[in-house]
Amino acid sequence: MPDRYYSSEPIIGSSITLGGSEAHHLLHVMRAQPGLELIVFDGRGGEYAAHVSACQRSTVEVELGEHRAVERELPFELTLAVALPKGDRQRWLVEKCTELGVTKIIPLQLARSASKGEKKEKLSRYIIEASKQCGRNQLMEINEPKTWTQLLDEISEGQRILAHPSGQPLAASEHGNAKSEPVCIAIGPEGGFTDEEVSQASEVGWDVVGLGERILRIETAAVALATAIALD
Repeated sequence: MPDRYYSSEPIIGSSITLGGSEAHHLLHVMRAQPGLELIVFDGRGGEYAAHVSACQRSTVEVELGEHRAVERELPFELTLAVALPKGDRQRWLVEKCTELGVTKIIPLQLARSASKGEKKEKLSRYIIEASKQCGRNQLMEINEPKTWTQLLDEISEGQRILAHPSGQPLAASEHGNAKSEPVCIAIGPEGGFTDEEVSQASEVGWDVVGLGERILRIETAAVALATAIALD
């Protein structure tokens, strides 16, 4: 299968110009020549069969072929609200959530949060690279950070699941309707949610679930719960 490349500009017409890191990879890693077949997408849905038509010093001209209405999204909206971990763990989390089909990530600023997370532009690049690899044609969203109160006010419908050691097993929760309505899962910081935060969520209908006897890192808990919901 041809390699996939991302166009940061909406794809309109019969040809596009790739620049930046995409062109650099084609020119200096792939040693692209006219005629090289590839797939291009712009993150707005669908993909195009395409081929290189010309190579410039820092850009690549691409001739577009058939548009394919290919989507690899989950049949429901899956939101991850999470106190992002630090450093490379944050990148790993974003990449794996992209692969699992998470619709959007909402960074949380909680009472015990220790990291504000990478800049949105950097996280967006991680999403693009993961989308190229896993075949997604719609980019996972990264929202602006929210406080706990803001999240509880904003997410008021659908399945709402909070991970906490005091919760019931996931199998006993009410997540079985995930295929027909939006799902939001919330993962706390390294110190966990405070009792007050858990109580606030429970009062407005969030389902508190436990993820076993062991204490999981932020990214492990997030991916474990996202996997359980996405693949259920």
